[in-house]
Amino acid sequence: MNTLMRKSLLAVTGLTFAGGVVAGPIAHAVAAEAATPAKPAAVAVVSVDKPSPEKLMPNGTPSGNQSRIGLNDEQKANVKAIVAATKKAGMDERAAVISIATSLQESKLENLGHLGDANDHDSLGLFQQRPSSGWGSPEQITDPEYSTIAFLKGLKQIDGWEKLPLTVAAQKVQVSAYPDAYAQWETQAADLVTQYWNS
Repeated sequence: MNTLMRKSLLAVTGLTFAGGVVAGPIAHAVAAEAATPAKPAAVAVVSVDKPSPEKLMPNGTPSGNQSRIGLNDEQKANVKAIVAATKKAGMDERAAVISIATSLQESKLENLGHLGDANDHDSLGLFQQRPSSGWGSPEQITDPEYSTIAFLKGLKQIDGWEKLPLTVAAQKVQVSAYPDAYAQWETQAADLVTQYWNS
């Protein structure tokens, strides 16, 4: 059978001849589907709720003067580390607010090593914890996860810490010479937890 006659016969039966291959209706459907532009796949939109102001600041908006600083990449990474450690410790957003406000006061969210003559005794890290006071070794205290979890262990031991004013809760853990200083960072700390808790 010559090629022209074979193509005619195949065309009558609904088959086509393509480059020496016989292709039937299935091949036609695949070819037609490939030629049709693909429809975009449906994308599920997941709504992630931000922590509520009541959860972040159960005593309401702070009444005293509030301080705020701009953060560089290192400081933002330390915020994320505090948030991650808080979650790892099984604690909530309020614990992260207290931790971040404490670190803002103690180190401006910088993981400080030994500062020589400017050092407050042997205070180190995000929370200015002291090896001589039993917080851990210098290497541990300058690890953001370790130092945050150490701070949170102290916080957990305070009855009703969740409802205490931030500065009272922080001071009970830190025993600072400036007990009221933590309060000034509550609003920025709450904003940072709102920004990074679900990211």
